[in-house]
Amino acid sequence: MQHTDFAPMVVIEQTTPMTAAIYGGRAKCLQRLIRLNMPVPQTVALSFDAVSGIARGIPLDLTQVLPHFDDNPLLSVRPSSASPDWGGPGAVLNIGLNDVTFAALQKKLGQGPACLLYFRFITSYAVHVARLDADIFDVHDAPDPAAIQAALAAYEEEAEEPFPQDVGRQLQDVLTSMARAWDGTTARLLRQAKGAPADAGLGLVIQAMALGVGKKECGSGVIQFASSSTGLPGIRGRYLSQSQGREALDPNAKALFLTKDTRGPSLEERCPDVFAELIEHGKLARVRLREEMSIEFTVDGGKLAILDAVRISRSARAAVRIAVDLAQDKVIPREDALLRVDAKALSELLHRQVAPNAHRTVLAQGIAASPGAATGRVVFSANDAHAAAARGESAVLVRRETGPEDIRGMHAAVAVVTERGGITSHAAVIGRGIGVPCVVGASDLMVNPRKRTFIGAGRRVIREGDIITVDGTSGQVLAGEVDMQEAGLGDSVSTLLAWADDVRDIGIRANADTPQDALTAKRFKADGIGLCRSEHMFFEADRLTMMREVILAETDADRASALERLLPLQRADFTEIFKIMDGRSVCIRLLDPPLHEFLPSDKVGMRDLAAALNLPVSTITERVEGLKEFNPMLGMRGVRLGITVPEIYEMQARAIFEAALDCGDRVKPEIMIPLVSAKREVEIVKTRIDGIAAAVRVERGNGFSYSLGVMVETPRAALRAGEIAGHCEFLSFGTNDLTQMTYGLSRDDAGRFMSSYVQQGVYAEDPFHKMDDEGVGELLQLGARRGRSAKRDVILSICGEHGGEPDAIRFVREHEFDYVSCSPFRVPVARLAAAQCALTAENRLLRDG
Repeated sequence: MQHTDFAPMVVIEQTTPMTAAIYGGRAKCLQRLIRLNMPVPQTVALSFDAVSGIARGIPLDLTQVLPHFDDNPLLSVRPSSASPDWGGPGAVLNIGLNDVTFAALQKKLGQGPACLLYFRFITSYAVHVARLDADIFDVHDAPDPAAIQAALAAYEEEAEEPFPQDVGRQLQDVLTSMARAWDGTTARLLRQAKGAPADAGLGLVIQAMALGVGKKECGSGVIQFASSSTGLPGIRGRYLSQSQGREALDPNAKALFLTKDTRGPSLEERCPDVFAELIEHGKLARVRLREEMSIEFTVDGGKLAILDAVRISRSARAAVRIAVDLAQDKVIPREDALLRVDAKALSELLHRQVAPNAHRTVLAQGIAASPGAATGRVVFSANDAHAAAARGESAVLVRRETGPEDIRGMHAAVAVVTERGGITSHAAVIGRGIGVPCVVGASDLMVNPRKRTFIGAGRRVIREGDIITVDGTSGQVLAGEVDMQEAGLGDSVSTLLAWADDVRDIGIRANADTPQDALTAKRFKADGIGLCRSEHMFFEADRLTMMREVILAETDADRASALERLLPLQRADFTEIFKIMDGRSVCIRLLDPPLHEFLPSDKVGMRDLAAALNLPVSTITERVEGLKEFNPMLGMRGVRLGITVPEIYEMQARAIFEAALDCGDRVKPEIMIPLVSAKREVEIVKTRIDGIAAAVRVERGNGFSYSLGVMVETPRAALRAGEIAGHCEFLSFGTNDLTQMTYGLSRDDAGRFMSSYVQQGVYAEDPFHKMDDEGVGELLQLGARRGRSAKRDVILSICGEHGGEPDAIRFVREHEFDYVSCSPFRVPVARLAAAQCALTAENRLLRDG
């Protein structure tokens, strides 16, 4: 794209017409520093179009550039892209050094510093501009004139021409090298991975060198006024004094401290006026640039020069603290602070993380399913994980894949790893729900449960009891114990999220299956529970046998007896959850998984169940085999259970209603029917549940209200939402199963080939990780529109794992859904993302209107 209104080359001055979109962020920032009267050396900026032309072989007219500098200038060239996060070629310094300027520098600085500067420039130019092999040069910590001559000779022999002595030739070659490096395939892929568009442009800034080397106080440094790791205010940075060039000759010279310190001299002591000037510049930059800046500077004979200023690098914790501090100091509005923090980065603050500088020995790379990191001893069964927890030991549960019978062990483990599975597999969903670090689809692993080993990278064998670390944020499984960074939300996060709640206009609920999950949801200030998967309550050891009795009962009386014993346990769970949520909405999904998931799958489990039920093993085996299905996820589950085995749903409805009455009139439970695909299914289940409600009202002599809704997980339910909505108060779209059925993908197996599909462009992203706006999204739109057409006040929501994904929140908000529901540990992310969606939409309206 050509920008004809802007010159290809400009001298950066206070009134120069220029924008970051044309010349890049660094160039625009330098102009802002100049407008603040900071001592910035003479600088020329090249536009994106000019640099693109250079890359295509159109040389820059240097007669328009060099007259703006001294007769024998020393120059630097730095990249200036639209975003500093996109990177760019490295800076090239001391352009213009040649035999003539070398001789002049020897007189001015002395032989040692002059030799060092010239030698470094020759080797840097040779390697990064002329693309010669670095090995042709001898290594010199303190080069002398003989080393300079040897380097020039080596260059001439390898390049088959003398080292360029003309500043114009050197500058033209540097510009060409940097322009072509930006256009290279590797550089393009790297910046695209950081969010840059494929055609992102690069500007270049040419600046007069401020050497910071001399016989009076000279040096160079970087200063910032907040911590990059915590965001706490305070002066940080380094200063390397190079007076007389002594430190410049010492490759092991240590940077001096900026402020007075008992450990050694400082810039504040050596040059108090310069230090005070830097402090004032920092304060001014923070207010006028509305950002915490890192300022690069030199001192030359006691005179300060500001070379550059960039946003300080920052961790997620620091980003929140800085944004909140700037808003509280009235530097930026609260709305700006909300938009400055990456919502997804909040996940890092909720869990321990592997320290940024920790040594990593990677055993396997899988899918980062649940963030955080933990170290523990390897176990291969849920029972062993539970036993380890009882002994006070940290255990990492390693499985080929997990099922409902592993939930107890997952709660006991400090982390979970599975060889199979995708982002919405059983292990991933439960791991996120309970806040346990989890890596799934680690296909590099070969898990052998019988031998109690797994084989990792390099054929390394890990045995039960060995220590490993799971990094659920990066998806890596690491050998041994590594350094950790502790979790902590802090006051700044709480403040930011309170501001977000004032702005967002869509509800944020949590998926919470247990009282502990409910406490977590409440701690993270969820608006309620949008999905309580009632089946998870049946997997506790004391209840599992009773549930198995229900499933294997041969008569209605036997089934009723088992359900009668389950009723008070289920009621107690619901009562505790209602009390914890204290009047907030709670949506309970009736039993969903196929019945075989509650039954044992191995011979040991069969024998244990036979003993518990006082039945022959052969009978148990026969009944279990009879319940197996070819495709259980599309078989006897969800509402199909409620229709064919109605006693289970009736017991659950009674438990919900009695629990609601026990908690007072503030509780209005929401009951959700799973896996609906036809209106008649809703009619049948609704009639039975209404009947239970009427019976409970009569028995208790007290009234209560509740709402009934449908979990829209099948494409047919989305398409027939109009007729279904007439029989319910809400439609909650379960995007996990809806994605699975729309694509015809198994969410547990897709991880095996999904990376290949994404790499080859079949899918832009794993649809279980990032909601598919086009296919699944169209079903959501159709279902929402048809549901609201039939019943204007029907409540719309999504309750799959996409509910905590910022792009999905944006999508459903645009289509006027009422709330999203996600794992408890993703609630803070969703709260901030929802606020950002509202602010972005408001800004768009202001801009367009």
